[in-house]
Amino acid sequence: MTKFFKFATLAPALLLGGCISFGGDAPDSLLTLTPTATAPAGSGASSNSGTAITLIEFEAPSALDVTRVPVQVSDTELAYLEDAVWVEKPARLFRRLIAETIRTRSNRVVIDGDDPGVLADNRLTGTMRQFGYDARTSSVVVVFDAVRPGEGSDVVTRRFEATVPGVLPETASVGPALNQAANDVAAQIAEWVG
Repeated sequence: MTKFFKFATLAPALLLGGCISFGGDAPDSLLTLTPTATAPAGSGASSNSGTAITLIEFEAPSALDVTRVPVQVSDTELAYLEDAVWVEKPARLFRRLIAETIRTRSNRVVIDGDDPGVLADNRLTGTMRQFGYDARTSSVVVVFDAVRPGEGSDVVTRRFEATVPGVLPETASVGPALNQAANDVAAQIAEWVG
């Protein structure tokens, strides 16, 4: 009777073992963006709402709003680079990279986040248009359309772009090239917002 009882209590667990899946294998590594310069520990800034800048959540089309690296195969065909996975969605990584770049290149207070309670007259937002590998040209391309307030009620937009040519279609090459291109665009934006 005891053997039957033990089997009866283990049977549901054994049956469920075949039904439950905890996802696929984890990737060997995850990609992230690293700024070329970071503010040192203990550094800070003081500012009023007129000189502080807030970075608002960036938009991205569905193809980029994932943790995969897109590959433009043709004008109408898109794939994803095998084994290339971001640690989180690239628009969020890119926003933090831009924030750190502005912080290290100016004396401005930079507010990076989704806190609507933070008051700053200067706001930067935008849309990530391209952030991946172009198989047709063997290059990495980053394109970002930035939006910020202008004088009075004006709105100012500007497109920023960086390309790194001669990149092999593999994670070990595409990851660093995307980091390089993203830092290039971040530096352009930091100079633009001054």
